[in-house]
Amino acid sequence: MGEKKGFFGKLVAGLQKTRDNIIAGVDSIFSGFSAIDDEFYEEIEEILIMGDLGIQTTMSIMEELRKKVKEQNIKDPLECKQLLMDSIMEQMDLGENAYEFEKQRSVLLVIGVNGVGKTTSVGKLAGQMKDDGKKVIVAAADTFRAAAIEQLSEWAKRAGVDIIAQQEGSDPAAVVFDAVAAAKSRHADILICDTAGRLHNKKNLMEELKKINRIIDKEYPEAYRETLVVLDGTTGQNALVQAKQFMEVADITGIILTKLDGTAKGGIAVAIQSELGIPVKYIGVGEKIDDLQKFNAKEFVSALFHVEEKEEA
Repeated sequence: MGEKKGFFGKLVAGLQKTRDNIIAGVDSIFSGFSAIDDEFYEEIEEILIMGDLGIQTTMSIMEELRKKVKEQNIKDPLECKQLLMDSIMEQMDLGENAYEFEKQRSVLLVIGVNGVGKTTSVGKLAGQMKDDGKKVIVAAADTFRAAAIEQLSEWAKRAGVDIIAQQEGSDPAAVVFDAVAAAKSRHADILICDTAGRLHNKKNLMEELKKINRIIDKEYPEAYRETLVVLDGTTGQNALVQAKQFMEVADITGIILTKLDGTAKGGIAVAIQSELGIPVKYIGVGEKIDDLQKFNAKEFVSALFHVEEKEEA
C-alpha cells in the first residue's frame, strides 16, 4: 500500500497549481452562496471551463450536477461538493478492460511528438512491467532521432530489459519486424515499441504506422494490441488538439498524460477522456520511475479536491 499512498501524495502535490486554479475558486462559490441558483451554477461552470476542462466536458458535468441536486433535493451549496466530485469522476470512467494488455501476450505501440516524455514513458512502463514479473522487450522504432534510441537504450539497461534497435534513420517498420521476431522467440509477455509522432507530416506518419501495424498483424496475429498516445499535460487544450490529430492517423486505445506536476492545466485529464472517449490510462507527475502510474479517477479527483482518500475496507 505504501507505494500507492506515496503516489497519491505526489498526485496531491503535483496537482497543487491546478487545485489553486480550479478548486479554490469552486470552494469559495460553495461557501459564498447561500442558495443553489442559476448564478451559482454559472460561476462553477465558468471556473471549470477556465480550468481546462473544456466547454463540452463542463456542460456534461454541470448537467449531471443539476440532475443530482434536483433528485436529492439539495438546498445547501456546501453539499454540492461531493456531487461535483462524483460528476467529474463519471466523465473519466476507464471501462472494464483498460489494462487487458497486461494479462495477455501483447504489443504496445507508444506514439507522441518530441518533448512530451514519450521515450521516458516507454522506459518507465517497461521497468514497472518487469518488476511485475513480466518478460518485456522494448523496440526503438522512433528511428528519426538518435537521442531517442540512446535514451531508450539507457532506460532498457536500467530496467534490465532487452532492447531491439537499429541505426538512426533506419526503417521503423524493420525495427518492429526484428522486435516481433525477438518477442516470439524469447517468449516475451509484452513488446513495447517507442514510435515517432511527427504530426507536421501527418501523411508520412500515417503510412509509417500503417506499415508497422501490417507487420504486427501479419507476423504476430495472436498478440493483443494496445496503442497509447503520450500527451504533455502542461499544454492544456493543445494536448486535446494533438490527441484528435493522432486519432486521425492511428487507432488510439488510451492516453499517457505526462508532466501534470507543476502545471495549472491538470483539468485537461478530464477533458481528454470526456471529449474524445479515449481513457487516460497512465499519468505522470515527476521524473522517477514510479512517478508514472495507472490512472485512477477516484484518486485523481480526490487529489484535485485534496480530500484524503479513505482506505477502502
